[in-house]
Amino acid sequence: MKRFLLALLLPCLAVMLSGCGYNDIQRLDEQVKAAWSETLNQYQRRAELVPKLVNSVNAYMVNERAVLTQVTEARSKVGSLQISAKDLDNPERMKQFEQAQGQLSSALSRLIAVSENYPQLKSDGLFRDLMTQLEGTENRIATERGRYVKAVQAYNLAIRQFPTLITAKIFGYHTMENYGVAQQEQLMRDPEVKFSLPEPAAAK
Repeated sequence: MKRFLLALLLPCLAVMLSGCGYNDIQRLDEQVKAAWSETLNQYQRRAELVPKLVNSVNAYMVNERAVLTQVTEARSKVGSLQISAKDLDNPERMKQFEQAQGQLSSALSRLIAVSENYPQLKSDGLFRDLMTQLEGTENRIATERGRYVKAVQAYNLAIRQFPTLITAKIFGYHTMENYGVAQQEQLMRDPEVKFSLPEPAAAK
């Protein structure tokens, strides 16, 4: 008898959960996590490029040790923060992550600016290849961050609407903080990774 009642209740429960938005919450929650995980993949790709970049400029920038040190230290700080989609509910960890990534972005910007003073470096094939990879990675970071922002917006909107908001309260779901939304315009801009061509030699 119990098995018979259970067999009847399970389909009814499934229909009730589906109708009250439970399945939608699960789907949107997974979309947010997937979007953030892909964003982390691109951040990791950038972090892996940094040591190669520092090595490629090391022989040229003999007078720019402070800049190289800043890049190396920022890369080290990023590497020490092991973070995943599970940390989205940890504001302190996410704040640390945002700050570390921001410091690395600033350090890389200074390195790129300083490189303009070294024509031989700009003509180095390895350096130019790494810059191309960095530019592509920055573009992918901006794209994935944009997707993450939209995924969080869709999730937050869903759990604020009736009747899904009732289901969210019952099962303990709450709105997510949209990390990076304050600098969304900056994230969506193309990175400033540009190099001027060497001036032609003057005719003798």
